[in-house]
Amino acid sequence: MGRNLYILAATIAALSLLSIVLSFTNIAQQPGSPGDASLWRMTSIALLCVSLIIALGGILSSLFEQAERRHAATRQKDREQKRRRRSE
Repeated sequence: MGRNLYILAATIAALSLLSIVLSFTNIAQQPGSPGDASLWRMTSIALLCVSLIIALGGILSSLFEQAERRHAATRQKDREQKRRRRSE
């Protein structure tokens, strides 16, 4: 799950980068295009914030999965040690 969140965050960050580039080019002055450069910059900032939040979610997801795997391994090891003590 964490890997999917990283991919989503990277995609949104790329769109944010595209928005900031568009704000500094003359494409914003073309007919039919939103001509307000501050709109492109605001969109870029919003997309970047969303991207960072999703990346944080991916990090937390990976950390919790790792903790869960370690806990399961420790529990299995404890069970094996108890079985050995009983058999002796």
